[in-house]
Amino acid sequence: MRVSRRTFLGASATAVIAAGMKSNRGVFGANDRIQLCCIGIRNQGKFHIEQFLRENDAEIVALCDVDRHVLEDRAKELEQKTGNKPKTLVDIRDVMADNEIDAVSIATPNHWHTLAAIWACQAGKDVYVEKPLSHSVWEGRQLVTAAEKYGRIVQHGTQRRSEKIWLRDIALLHEGIIGDVYAARSLCSRKRNSIGFKDDCPPPPHIDWGLWQGPAKERIYNPAYVHYNWHWFWEYGNGEIGNQGVHQMDVAAWGLSKGLPVSIHSVGGRFVWKDQGETPNTQVSTFLYADGTMLTFEVRDLASYKEAGQFHFGNTFFGSQGYYIEGKGFFDANHRKIRVFADAPDTRGPYGNFLAAVRSRNPEEVHGTALDGHIASAHCHLANIAYRLGRSIKFDPDTETCPGDRKANAMLKRNYRKGFEVPALA
Repeated sequence: MRVSRRTFLGASATAVIAAGMKSNRGVFGANDRIQLCCIGIRNQGKFHIEQFLRENDAEIVALCDVDRHVLEDRAKELEQKTGNKPKTLVDIRDVMADNEIDAVSIATPNHWHTLAAIWACQAGKDVYVEKPLSHSVWEGRQLVTAAEKYGRIVQHGTQRRSEKIWLRDIALLHEGIIGDVYAARSLCSRKRNSIGFKDDCPPPPHIDWGLWQGPAKERIYNPAYVHYNWHWFWEYGNGEIGNQGVHQMDVAAWGLSKGLPVSIHSVGGRFVWKDQGETPNTQVSTFLYADGTMLTFEVRDLASYKEAGQFHFGNTFFGSQGYYIEGKGFFDANHRKIRVFADAPDTRGPYGNFLAAVRSRNPEEVHGTALDGHIASAHCHLANIAYRLGRSIKFDPDTETCPGDRKANAMLKRNYRKGFEVPALA
């Protein structure tokens, strides 16, 4: 049975899922190439295209973007490089209804990540989804459930999970090379600029503004949102902590291996700039876990340590017998460097690793699972909730709620536009 767009939009979820699962290949032969569609292809999505083109076991057969100018440009570039003309789709729902597509990569704005990924899972497609995995805590849990329920490979786009040094060093950390790890500190610092002020206006004819908004609240078009600065508006983005910061947050959560925190505090502000951005350009957050372990996370967009010759993205772990500094290695309690003899494991990088997992159908081969992505992204969301409320919040990792806190609980999930609701699966 083929899944038409009419079927995808109009049939029951059960019928669509069943049809999609039947129509999608479960096993790939040695010479089969995985048929890919890249969704959201202006900036990071262009990088996805470039990276997947380096892999011999995949073929990009379709592109999807709500900006027709971007779509046309990327299609021409791809045809020039491969000699094959890809399908060009504006509506993501047409991607889901296309049974020739085995897997998708998603590099849309954040507010689309979870819904696009769940739709793909329901349509029998595997998913590489950019960070953050979700726009809210609740969304992330739904995608974790979707990956399990529909038996799909879902990989989160935090590339450090596929880097040799991190694979080796996190394993050594977990083996106790610096003893029991009791704290971590993460830094995300880069130089950005004010976005100024722009007036609302009609959307350009080449952008489908309704589809761009998708699950978000209906708003009048503003050129400040498109194509990058949506990051700094709560309706679409999650600020710097959910942009660059989620990479460092993922490493911190990976290294600590404590799951979700029980107490979160976050302070900061949008300093210096006078503009229409909503998210903080300076933010310091602390996370406390059930066993007393803690994480401190710092975000700064006005200046970075890079100007002083120090790293401006990084993670540090503190243990009972020493510490670890990203880029420098392990040290004992007397500041002497600990020599490491373990070999770094082989890796194909994030895009190759994703394709290998799609081919093997083994979730254990995924470098950055939906659950990994949910934990990292939820840290960012919880910090933002505490920041926006102007106070600490308590969190129950088992129920993924804030007990007795009506205001905080209301921010764990958004209200969705009709027709673009993230399905409740968990």
